[in-house]
Amino acid sequence: MGALPIRHVEKPWGKEVLPCPFAAPAGQRIGEIWFEPPEQLPDLLVKYIFTSEKLSVQVHPSDAQTLSKGIGRQGKEECWLIVAAEPGATLGIGFDCAMGDDAMRTAALDGSIEGLMTWHDVKPGDFFYIPANTVHAIGAGVSLIEVQQNSDITYRLFDYGRPRELHLEEGVAVSRGETYDLTAWHKTVPPRGTQVLVDGPLFLLDQVEGIPSEEISRRYPGPLLVIPREGVVQVAGETIAPGSCALAPALRDVAFAEDGVCLLARACAA
Repeated sequence: MGALPIRHVEKPWGKEVLPCPFAAPAGQRIGEIWFEPPEQLPDLLVKYIFTSEKLSVQVHPSDAQTLSKGIGRQGKEECWLIVAAEPGATLGIGFDCAMGDDAMRTAALDGSIEGLMTWHDVKPGDFFYIPANTVHAIGAGVSLIEVQQNSDITYRLFDYGRPRELHLEEGVAVSRGETYDLTAWHKTVPPRGTQVLVDGPLFLLDQVEGIPSEEISRRYPGPLLVIPREGVVQVAGETIAPGSCALAPALRDVAFAEDGVCLLARACAA
C-alpha cells in the first residue's frame, strides 16, 4: 500500500523539460509518466502525458471486441483531465462528418484523416471521456492526467510519417467514423470543488476537495487510487504529494487535508 512505482516512458513527441513537480532524465524526451497498477486494482492505469508534438491518430478496441478475438478483456476506454495547455493546444476527437470504412482507410493512407477530425481547443480543467472505438489524437502543448483501462492495445491509423508501425486494417475495423458527442462526454472541472467525473461502467473517477462527503464515500467501499492535485494526503501514514499516485486499502486509510484537492479512482467489477 502507499505510493505506486513510477515509470518514465520516452516518446518521440515527449518533452525534455517537464512541468513541476516532474523532472525528465537528462537527454530523454518523456511523453508519459505511468504509475504501475497494483495487484489490488490491476485493471486501472493512471498516467500523466506531456506533448511537444501531436500524437498519432489512433483508436482502441472495446472489451467485447477483444474477447471475441480470444485475447481476453483487453479493451481500452480512457479519460483526460487537462492540467496545462499552451496557446492553441487542441485534442482531435471524432470527425466533422460521418465516414465509412473505405473513406477512413483512404484518408489514413494519404494523411487527410488529420484534417477530417474535429480538433477541440483545450484549457486547464477540460475533461473528456474517450469511449472505445473513438478515433482520437492528442495535440502538441498539452499536459494531462489520463485514467484508463489497463490495456496496451493501440491501433495507429496515421503517425505523421514517423517510423513506427501502423495498424490500418485492425484500426479501421474497430473505428466509429462519427462525430464526438461533447454533451455526453465533456465536462468542465473547476480547480476546486467536488465533482463526479466518471460514473462507470468500467471505472469511477471523482475530484474531491477536502474531506469526502458520505455520497463520495459510498462510491469507494474498498481499495482505491488517490491522486493528489493540490496539497498532500496521508495514505496509511505515508505522505503522498502532487505528482504521485497511491493505493489505499480503503477510504478510511486516507487522511485528507481540509484545503486539499485530489482525484479518487477505482475499477468497477467485470
